Amino acid sequence: MAKFSNHSSLPSPFQPFIVILVIVFFLFHTITTSYSATLLNVLDFGAIRGGGRDSSPAFRRAWAKACMSSESTIVYVPKGRFLVRPIEFHGGCGNNDISFHIDGALVAPSDYRILGDVGSWLSFDGVDGVTLSGGVLDANGAALWDCKASADHCPVGAMTLNFRNSNNIRIRGMMSKNSQLFHILIDGCKNVLVEGVNIVAPSHSPNTDGIHVETSTHVTIVNSIIQTGDDCISIGPGSRNLWIQRIRCGPGHGISIGSLAHNKNEPGVRNVTVSNAIFSGTQNGLRIKSWARPSSGFVYGVQFLGATMHNVQNPILIDQHYCPHNLNCPGQESGIKISNIIYKDIVGTSATPIAIKFDCSSRNPCNGIRLEDVRLTYQNEEAKSSCEYANGKALGLVQPNGCFS
Repeated sequence: MAKFSNHSSLPSPFQPFIVILVIVFFLFHTITTSYSATLLNVLDFGAIRGGGRDSSPAFRRAWAKACMSSESTIVYVPKGRFLVRPIEFHGGCGNNDISFHIDGALVAPSDYRILGDVGSWLSFDGVDGVTLSGGVLDANGAALWDCKASADHCPVGAMTLNFRNSNNIRIRGMMSKNSQLFHILIDGCKNVLVEGVNIVAPSHSPNTDGIHVETSTHVTIVNSIIQTGDDCISIGPGSRNLWIQRIRCGPGHGISIGSLAHNKNEPGVRNVTVSNAIFSGTQNGLRIKSWARPSSGFVYGVQFLGATMHNVQNPILIDQHYCPHNLNCPGQESGIKISNIIYKDIVGTSATPIAIKFDCSSRNPCNGIRLEDVRLTYQNEEAKSSCEYANGKALGLVQPNGCFS
């Protein structure tokens, strides 16, 4: 059995302290730079309160002005509702200390077709040192969900907030409502802090993942509430060194690594810690999922620590035969190699008899799974476990047991 690397061992007492230090650094940096920052009020660039007229040009002009500045700059959105059409903010402007401070609300057009095929509503590409704080992003997604529920010819939809190929990003104290698709996408980024966000969409809203991370490293997501119709947090291929702590999830589909094995040549997921999460009425709790097809990908060094489940359908789940709605299933065996996975201090209630399910690949069995101090019940009785092609060990009190001797 493979040994755990230093990076994937149980966290030392210093790890939470390090996370706190990172957050304090970001706060100190924001406070100290704000005193000497240039303030750009979007009203001065032509933004109109009330949501009746398009304020997108004003935001573009404010961004261009911030880019030309050599000083710390704050783009300020005052109280009120501001109609904003799709905007792309591009980097390469020389200013690596630009903050958007929002006291009001940015509102997408009520006609869902305006966003429906553009991919993203608010997009940042190739930026460095951007902070978004406060305010509300209201994407008006309900009309598109209704279209998808009743018709076949609907737009795909747009993600609300998208960061690609960007570094040193902070998203703090913001609310995202009713996204057409993912609320927040972090793709190809490094050094990202998401703190104190509130993400809201109804349980029937399709593909409205709260936060999706892929091909990114050193991402911290803390102290956030996510209520949505898909994964609260989803982690895609190429993600490394993620710290996720104190998340309240529900409704939603839980915190998921995957789905993986979309492609045969796919980067792996390594060194992910999920700590002190609470799941309420969700479809899943802690999930790893991959399609049943060949792939070079892997999941290695994941720690699920201190989670609480309240009436969760699948509290602990590895699904290597993932195929939603059983449509166009590959019908093969997953090539994703899953190893060195820790579940520690997981407690609460399952909404189904099977609280622990490891449905691993016969070609690539799961290895190095560790269950420690797990206590899950079903209707005040002992729950059950179901394990296929899974190797590991149980430590302390583990209920339900039966996966490992």
